[in-house]
Amino acid sequence: MAASLLACGINPEKVILFQQSQVSEHAELSWILSCVTSMPRLRHLPQWKIKSKQKNEGSVGLYTYPVLQAADILLYKSTHVPVGEDQVQHLKLAQDLARIFNNHYGALFPEPRALLSSTQKVKSLSTPSAKMSKSDPHAMATINITDPPDNITLKIRRAVTDFTSEVTFDPEARPGVSNLVAIHAAMAKISVEEAVLQAQHLDTGAYKRLVSEAVIQRLTPIREEIQRLRSDRAHLEALLAQGSRRARELAAPVLAEVRHRVGFC
Repeated sequence: MAASLLACGINPEKVILFQQSQVSEHAELSWILSCVTSMPRLRHLPQWKIKSKQKNEGSVGLYTYPVLQAADILLYKSTHVPVGEDQVQHLKLAQDLARIFNNHYGALFPEPRALLSSTQKVKSLSTPSAKMSKSDPHAMATINITDPPDNITLKIRRAVTDFTSEVTFDPEARPGVSNLVAIHAAMAKISVEEAVLQAQHLDTGAYKRLVSEAVIQRLTPIREEIQRLRSDRAHLEALLAQGSRRARELAAPVLAEVRHRVGFC
């Protein structure tokens, strides 16, 4: 994960890059916040509903994970959080918990606001009504940034479309083709309208080849940089250790104040 983030352009000199599990303040604040979170509030979060149905019976960790997300945000008194549209409800929980804590124990946490990207969520290649997810059990549904070119080409070639050969963008009526257009536009850094224009004289089969080329061109440098970074494990571990120290310097005073306010010390 660290190698992937660095390869995608994260600069460790401008951000604090660390492993959450190495900063214990996250888990402790999560437990404290869980004490002011109601069970009905968590049951109504969309991802719990979806994933618990998929697994028939979700785990406690899955159920309380949004509280941990809230702790991740509030521990650093974050004011703005970049999220995908599927995480907006989880961010609202963080806002609620900040408000509940402040009302009970005095103003401490700002209520974080969402920073939403203009890019729509990427849909699954095999089930375009659902989002693309790394946890999808269907190997052909998801493009990974470490996929070699042949795998990317195969996955896009097998992507679900429809029986109309013309390429148009209509997410409601043609979700599969529209998903390919959205992927093409994002990878080529062009508008959806420009992507459709480039496909004007192509059927969906030929368009899939164009989309594959755009994805391969965008991901190949990232994949190669990931491989380079992974070859120097000591460098990655040193960066993460430094990040953990910097994160702990920010997190420890906040948690100490929380513990004081709730009466732990």
